[in-house]
Amino acid sequence: MKVAIYCRLSEEDRNKSVATDDSNSIQNQKAMLVQYAMEQGWEIYNIYSDDDYAGADRRRPEFNRLLEHAEQRRFDIILCKTQSRFTRELELVEKYIHGLFPLWGIRFISIVDNADTANKGNKKSRQINGLVNEWYLEDMSENIRSVLTNRRINGYHIGAFALYGYQKDPERKGHLIVDPEAAAVVREVFTLFANGMGKAAIARSLNDRGIPNPSEYKRLKGLRYKGPKSKNSTLWRYAAISDMLVNEIYIGNMVQGKCGSVSYKTKQNKPRPKSDWYRVEGTHEPIIDRALWDRVQQIVAQRAKPFDTGSVGIFARKVKCACCGYTMCSCKSRGKRYLRCASKFASKEVCVGAFIAVDMLEQLVINELNRLASEYLNTDKLAQNISFCANLQDQRDKLLLDISAYEKKIAEYSKGIRELYMDKVKGLISESDYVEMAETFTSERSRLERVVIEVQKQLADVKDKMEAGDNRQELIARYTQFDRLTREAVDTLIDHIVVGKRIKGTRDVPIEIHWNF
Repeated sequence: MKVAIYCRLSEEDRNKSVATDDSNSIQNQKAMLVQYAMEQGWEIYNIYSDDDYAGADRRRPEFNRLLEHAEQRRFDIILCKTQSRFTRELELVEKYIHGLFPLWGIRFISIVDNADTANKGNKKSRQINGLVNEWYLEDMSENIRSVLTNRRINGYHIGAFALYGYQKDPERKGHLIVDPEAAAVVREVFTLFANGMGKAAIARSLNDRGIPNPSEYKRLKGLRYKGPKSKNSTLWRYAAISDMLVNEIYIGNMVQGKCGSVSYKTKQNKPRPKSDWYRVEGTHEPIIDRALWDRVQQIVAQRAKPFDTGSVGIFARKVKCACCGYTMCSCKSRGKRYLRCASKFASKEVCVGAFIAVDMLEQLVINELNRLASEYLNTDKLAQNISFCANLQDQRDKLLLDISAYEKKIAEYSKGIRELYMDKVKGLISESDYVEMAETFTSERSRLERVVIEVQKQLADVKDKMEAGDNRQELIARYTQFDRLTREAVDTLIDHIVVGKRIKGTRDVPIEIHWNF
């Protein structure tokens, strides 16, 4: 009998002597499983080991190699320490342990929790293990989410890496400090744009001087940044310059939560509405002064002028080049709007480039939307089952929770000020210490009170929309009968579109639409 041993560790081992070493926990798992296999007289086919991967991560390289070899029937048994080492998802327990493994003639054993597919009597215990592991994942996800939300509300930086121009403060967790080398580039970008240079021209200038882009800069600084690696991955792009110029973090405001995970079972993220972002002012030292920032924002607003459809680019930031994967930008020729590959103009010989007329792309999308609507949607049934105002209700509930959290924090600061005063009266702290700490508490309380007023305005807007009445039929018509596209429709229905190079000898441009549904 040939046995495949699978080991997994879910957190990074901090005691590795070199980065390629297995963790001590992985070594212990291997030793236990190898000994067990030898005692049973089994031949060890291979040891598959995933270090620093979660049990819900389906992209584990050795896990997927194990499944591939299992399907090829290279061994007879899969041996793990516990069932949760193999997976914490009940769906995968049913799919593989109870489904495909028996079909492939493979026995699954985990020695600590006594899971063994050769024993028909413990199938229920294996299912219970899977269910408990699933609950563990969900509870852990909710706990982590609540902690991160609280830290975002209080203005702490929680990302794995600091934004380009900053670095994490080694003395204060969640605080950013200026990185002088990168900050100089940020100031240059803002200054050049304020003086009239375009975004693509700024990208070319940085590339021509060999200045690494933010991703490459992180890698050069020794950070374990995992970004796209290609021969052009060190280049600045139009999109990177565009994002930098409107990022409030550069004026000292912490803005987080722009994207959110789809589910605790996947690492896929989706953009969140601006009203759901977490924005806290004055959390760190600004790189860009307010005068320069205001001037840049004014130029950005002036350049984003309405055209054709009356909105700022119905496909803005939604269309990507099939050749290099970078976002396509808008251009105009002889009164007509086009989308072209941004990276083609960032540096020479980067990409052959995709190119398509906006009206042509719009018609292709409309045709496909109308085809899908006629083929799959029963509009009468849809009108009966649509959840009226569900999104508005979610927004209202979230805003109410935010207000409650802010008010609780305000009460804590008020209580802190009273306690400080009593400590001063009792002589526990000096007058100067009292004044300094009281000013800090008062400042934070005032800031939060301003935030509450702003959130209450947002809440009032949401309530007004909810009181406007049942608009189900209007929504159905809006999203199933298309003559022209709007930016709102594109944002709601389309995740992104991939555009290829025009087919030689024809006027056809291949496109691939990735929907949000």
